[in-house]
Amino acid sequence: MPHYSTQHLYNMITAEVQNKVSDVQQIRALFESQKANQYAIGNSSVSERRTKLSKLHKTILHYRTDIKKALHDDFRKHPSEVDMTDIYPVISEIKHAKSHLASWMKDQSVHTPLALLGSSSYIKYEPKGVVLIISPWNFPFNLTFGPFVSAIAAGNCVMIKPSEMTPHIAKVMHKIVTEVFEPNEVALIEGGIETSTELLKLSFNHIFFTGAPSIGKVVMEAAAKNLTSVTLELGGKSPTIVDETADLELAAKRIAWAKWANNGQICIAPDFVYVHESQKDKFLSMTQKYIQQYYGNDAATEPSYNRIVNRRHFDRLKSYIDDAVSKGANIITGGQLKEAENFIAPMIMTNVDKKSALMTNEIFGPILPVYTYDKLEDLVEEIRSGEKPLALYIFSKNNKNINYILNNTRAGGGCINHCAVHFYNTNLPFGGSNNSGIGKSHGFEGFKSFSNGRGILKQHLPNALELLVPPFNTFKQKIIDLTIKYF
Repeated sequence: MPHYSTQHLYNMITAEVQNKVSDVQQIRALFESQKANQYAIGNSSVSERRTKLSKLHKTILHYRTDIKKALHDDFRKHPSEVDMTDIYPVISEIKHAKSHLASWMKDQSVHTPLALLGSSSYIKYEPKGVVLIISPWNFPFNLTFGPFVSAIAAGNCVMIKPSEMTPHIAKVMHKIVTEVFEPNEVALIEGGIETSTELLKLSFNHIFFTGAPSIGKVVMEAAAKNLTSVTLELGGKSPTIVDETADLELAAKRIAWAKWANNGQICIAPDFVYVHESQKDKFLSMTQKYIQQYYGNDAATEPSYNRIVNRRHFDRLKSYIDDAVSKGANIITGGQLKEAENFIAPMIMTNVDKKSALMTNEIFGPILPVYTYDKLEDLVEEIRSGEKPLALYIFSKNNKNINYILNNTRAGGGCINHCAVHFYNTNLPFGGSNNSGIGKSHGFEGFKSFSNGRGILKQHLPNALELLVPPFNTFKQKIIDLTIKYF
């Protein structure tokens, strides 16, 4: 392989992507340069890592206006929503990491059993090495830089592959990365599916992927060929339960916010609602009231309401709606579509066939199916019959109902009397379970995902085990028996 400087490599790769040309040799050379640099980066101090995070923080704020413009250009996202859902979570993650980095990087002492008397034990969190982050289009800034902060805090070299569906923000993120980091430490590679495919052939030490479960399986299969560990932030159909004791005003207000923010293109959005049959009419009325309060009589003219990311996803959602209606679903509110601008109005549907495309796929759009239930036990059984969701939401004033649901269902996370806001708490692990994901992110959990917890035992004095070496005899067997019985 010819010799390239890392900066020259990075410039070539950038030009290659802009010209839509894939050069496997250059990508591999850049990967090798990060592998060669991984121990120097891994041995960086608390102070050095904090300095990097501070510089990243400062640079993000410098490009704040550019970030907002890029996301508006990509799918007409309102600047205030960008602040709330893309910029704030990343800044919060940086601040949290800087505050706790010293304790995270410190060797963690653990108890040593009496049978190993004369030794001490600790866990050393070491960087995994060279890691790959593949990020999605729905929150392209947040879901790129959120895990990226954890990877840097843990001392890794990083290659980033953002979604090609949001090209404007990808270019801004490229600027930020190149201003803060050298390419042999961090590189952002733009490109399409072919670029992701080539990256997945490389022997990364960890892959962090956010996206659909179907693509997560492809990533995991590719990672298995190199025995690469993975964190998969996937999705699924997150159910929301509104019981007979719930504050309906509060439930409608919060569900409407969480469902139609980002046009419903949120992996932890309420996918569908189960409301107690005694509260259905009130709930529907109140939810419509908050849709109007948030987005006016015509959401197409409200700047706070953004668009479906592209025509392909617009057509997907339209096909879900058409299929549901053909199977007897009722549109309670919404239904207005504007193909030319990928617009779908906030929509509530009832009587949706459980076997329709709307209910057998993650919706990932501004459509809310609403069902009723009578017995909580039957509802829980129905939820358990599906895949484990990324989130489950409960609106109730009855602790018995809340505990019954929590104890008899499984989900990656969730909220009680709210939706989606658990994502903002950096002290909570975030992630799915089985079909909705593998591994956790945010705060210390994110740091651990990009670290190897290396268990170390240090021997100070001779211990009893040294008496139990071959050849074995009756006396040694008695010591073994006593150890098994008492220690």
